Amino acid sequence: MTRNLTEGNITRGMLSFSIPYLISCFLQTFYGMADLFITGQFNGAASISAVAVGSQLMHMLTVMIVGLAMGSTVTISRCIGARDERGAAAGIGSTVSLFMLVSVAVTGILLLLADPILRIMAVPGEAFSEARRYCLICFAGIPFITAYNIVSSIFRGLGDTKRPMYFVAVAGLMNIGLDYLLIGPFGMGAAGAALATVISQAGSVLLALLSLRRFDIGVKMSRSDFRFDPDTIRRILGIGVPVAFQEGLIQISFLVITAIANSRGVDVAAAVGIVEKIISFLFLVPSAMLSTVSALAAQNAGAGKHERSRKVLQTGIIICAGFGFVIFLICQCISEPIVSCFVHDNAEVVKLGGQYLRSYTLDCIFAGIHFCFSGFFSAYGKSGYSFLHNMLSAICIRIPGAWLASALFPLTLYPMGLAAPAGSLVSILICVVLYRRHEWK
Repeated sequence: MTRNLTEGNITRGMLSFSIPYLISCFLQTFYGMADLFITGQFNGAASISAVAVGSQLMHMLTVMIVGLAMGSTVTISRCIGARDERGAAAGIGSTVSLFMLVSVAVTGILLLLADPILRIMAVPGEAFSEARRYCLICFAGIPFITAYNIVSSIFRGLGDTKRPMYFVAVAGLMNIGLDYLLIGPFGMGAAGAALATVISQAGSVLLALLSLRRFDIGVKMSRSDFRFDPDTIRRILGIGVPVAFQEGLIQISFLVITAIANSRGVDVAAAVGIVEKIISFLFLVPSAMLSTVSALAAQNAGAGKHERSRKVLQTGIIICAGFGFVIFLICQCISEPIVSCFVHDNAEVVKLGGQYLRSYTLDCIFAGIHFCFSGFFSAYGKSGYSFLHNMLSAICIRIPGAWLASALFPLTLYPMGLAAPAGSLVSILICVVLYRRHEWK
């Protein structure tokens, strides 16, 4: 099942790797999208706001887990590229052992801190109790989220993105059916949306584990491989921790912006929550390309093909920038109709959401570029660079820009949406400077 990514046409190889991964990400994000959409068909702005806030928290947690798992993907990919089967086996075993411990710790901490987190986010009073129920149920399901992403990171490191797509496709269908049942006839509101998500994620994990038992993954594993190998853990964390912090920082900036919006009332909170969910969907392409660039560049780095690694980066940037430009043009024309799909009979939420989406989608062009740089830096063990540029852009531009726009333009959300693309421009400039400092060998 291992796949050699160091030969053949680069563009074709990247697309064949990224498209199944993109579909998997789409289906996983679809959990939250379906929750929000179906909640909006049966409930009012308070429930929509609760699900929007809760699902945003879960999205933040998921991308941090995926970021940490990037260390596993790169470690395994470099071993595959160097044809080091024992190193790949150690990477797989250490990944499983490490993430089992992480999932238990994170679950306990978040269950204890659910109320303080929601208060920090300034969740509107009428939405607080539903947001709390949503978060508590989803936090209890963190081990399933972690397990799915462990298996997916291992498959990506081996060059296989198709099997995770199959697992999550079945779970996506389960999620839609359970959403309609629990939110509609059962009237469980936000809690029903959360329960549907957790059950669906558990289903995807079960399918993944059955697949691991049935199919040959291409690397011979023994029981002794499932342990905390110090050198392997150090490599995984050395790459994964900065990426996880980078993703966490980006999501924290989104949460701060959500808190700013929440302080302006439930209509603004619902509008911003809907658009953030739409943006998280649109950003699946840059995210998929980040993982694609990291996996392909890591295999080629392990094989000593550094010029090919650089071409992988260049191709990823072209694909992301082109996609982002098309999305930006589309959203200039139909932003309000897009937002109206998620809210029933609330013209104010549609108007505000349309303003926010129209300016925010400019970031679809810029974010994809620095995402590709981040994947390339991670492939060469420089994931700290990714954390650096994201930290500077969030602290210096994205968060203060959103606050200032909200204060100066209280009647529109359009200026507030420009804070994110402005931050991404700063990230791109930093990435170019850091890239030019090295020969990448």
